[in-house]
Amino acid sequence: MHTISTPTPLPTRASARATVTAHATRWGLGTFTGAIPLNPLGIRLSRGLIATIMRTLGRTPAGTTVHRVEENGISGEWVLGPGVRRGRRAIYYIHGSAYTICSARTHRSLAARLSLATGLAVFVVDYRLAPEHRFPAAADDVAAGFDWLLRQGFPPGDVVIAGDSAGGHLACDLVLRRAADAADQPSSVVLFSPLIDLTFELARTQERIRRDPAITAAAAARLVALYTRDVAADDPRLSLDFAPARHLPPFLVQTGGAEMLSADARHLDAELRAHGGDSRLEIWPGMMHVFQALPRLGPEADAALRRVGDFLADQESTGPSATSVPAAHSVSDAS
Repeated sequence: MHTISTPTPLPTRASARATVTAHATRWGLGTFTGAIPLNPLGIRLSRGLIATIMRTLGRTPAGTTVHRVEENGISGEWVLGPGVRRGRRAIYYIHGSAYTICSARTHRSLAARLSLATGLAVFVVDYRLAPEHRFPAAADDVAAGFDWLLRQGFPPGDVVIAGDSAGGHLACDLVLRRAADAADQPSSVVLFSPLIDLTFELARTQERIRRDPAITAAAAARLVALYTRDVAADDPRLSLDFAPARHLPPFLVQTGGAEMLSADARHLDAELRAHGGDSRLEIWPGMMHVFQALPRLGPEADAALRRVGDFLADQESTGPSATSVPAAHSVSDAS
């Protein structure tokens, strides 16, 4: 069980290292991402590039254990940080990268550090990727993976859903579908830089205020379209209606102040609260997309995961009967 001594503070400004990284990324990776063609060769190049970045800038703690799962159509990895044992609670992690690029393997470092910060075993699901597999393949695989986890003996209330980027959209789809079916919900939801608006209108608006260092809204939209191109934008599983928010578990949403998807995070937090849900929003000054996965770029990555541990410990101590909505923990960093 994660114990709290002194809560990890939310910084009021970006570290010098993170600021330099953001500028370097804008003139390096940021100028390259929009030029990659969306043909089979370009997709393979993108997958290789992101895997290299995650491997180089991530950090898997010594003593981490990994167990691969391939069972009845379910693929993924159990990842346990050093000293962590499988217990009654677990994290179900849904990776992102526009439904097209990443995997449990690329997110192994993040999962290991998340496990270490929370004291919980993390199962990272591998879902089918676009363009080989289009909507709703990823969403169906995520739902099947959650059901598989429940069959392993974990009650829904002992499972934390976590995810990043497009994995945030998949996580929201999962809990909203469970709400529609009156099914038991997970204990809580933790999202890093969630993608919510698949039209990217929110991102384009934010981009006019501050350019994302890593990618443009247009380039990201083209990637996501590889998954959604045959589906109407107003399909309820794509547009996401948070009217049932009062039936959803508590959310912790972390986003970087330098990224265009900070607008999506704000939108998600506002929608959850407007419909009676429980949400905490953290906007980390100067940080880029899913900065939690890149600890070599700045101390904020590990600090953010410690705050996840604090949040989950707080949720466990208050229990499911708690009804109060905590104040948002956020710092404005829109300019």
